[in-house]
Amino acid sequence: MIVKVIEVIGTSDKGFTEATQNAVTEAGKTVKNIESVYVKEMNANVTDNNIVSYGVNAKISFKIDK
Repeated sequence: MIVKVIEVIGTSDKGFTEATQNAVTEAGKTVKNIESVYVKEMNANVTDNNIVSYGVNAKISFKIDK
């Protein structure tokens, strides 16, 4: 079995969990057999002392079909 890893960025205006799900959902549009996601980094943008957006840099692992 061969597993490939890609690195993606996901964003959300609601939270880190949704940003991670958005990364997996978007990757799933072109990648099949996703097995795991590893959140490497998290960040947030702030305006007037309020968080306005969330982002994750994630690694997504998937099996390669033979």
